[in-house]
Amino acid sequence: MALFRGVWRVLSSLGKSGAELCAGCGSRLRLPFSFVYIPKWFSSTLASYPKKPLTSYLRFSQEQLPIFKAHNPDVKNTELIRKIAELWRELPDAEKKIYEDAYKADWQAYKEEINRIQEQLTPSQIISLEKEIMQKRLKKKSLIKKRELTMLGKPKRPRSAYNIFVSESFQEAKDGSSQAKLKTVNENWKNLSSSQKQVYFQLAKDDKIRYDNEIKSWEEQMVEVGRSDLLRRKTKQQTEKCTEKC
Repeated sequence: MALFRGVWRVLSSLGKSGAELCAGCGSRLRLPFSFVYIPKWFSSTLASYPKKPLTSYLRFSQEQLPIFKAHNPDVKNTELIRKIAELWRELPDAEKKIYEDAYKADWQAYKEEINRIQEQLTPSQIISLEKEIMQKRLKKKSLIKKRELTMLGKPKRPRSAYNIFVSESFQEAKDGSSQAKLKTVNENWKNLSSSQKQVYFQLAKDDKIRYDNEIKSWEEQMVEVGRSDLLRRKTKQQTEKCTEKC
């Protein structure tokens, strides 16, 4: 519902009705909480939009990660990211400036390309294109963040006892469709005795301990590299309380 409310607030802030919004461009709003229906040619226009350039640190990290992995194949990404962050902090300003200048140059080229594409569109096409951009941003926001967190080595969330059982059962099962396998797994889980389930509850408990340790270390690394925005809400609150007391 939060997502729907967000979409509706954005549309309402434009100060136009769905009919006015789509007049002259062949678009329409199916329902108040639905996404905008866009003609196919708008998708091809949006596909030609360039991607935003990487920041100076992400550019450096993306460049160094394969090198670190090659020299440390058995080390986890979280540890490699920590080492890269340390290397970035110790990097002389002159060398950092190379990455910062590259980012500024790419950002300028990005803005110029965006302006070039938009100058070729009519006002009604720009309105419809903006709606499609909003739609794609809403759909891909979580995916983009997930990719960034994966690149930064964020630990995987702990699994529940049931999820561990499902994963184990799926690996053992060879025949049948996924839906049929899942149905069988559900029945098998229900038929497990309390003592059998306890094994998986203990595994889930151990995985939770693993996650707590890894996420704490990871968040400390993110603070060090200036990415406090990636901290969990409760961690941010604890940090703020500590800052106020200190």
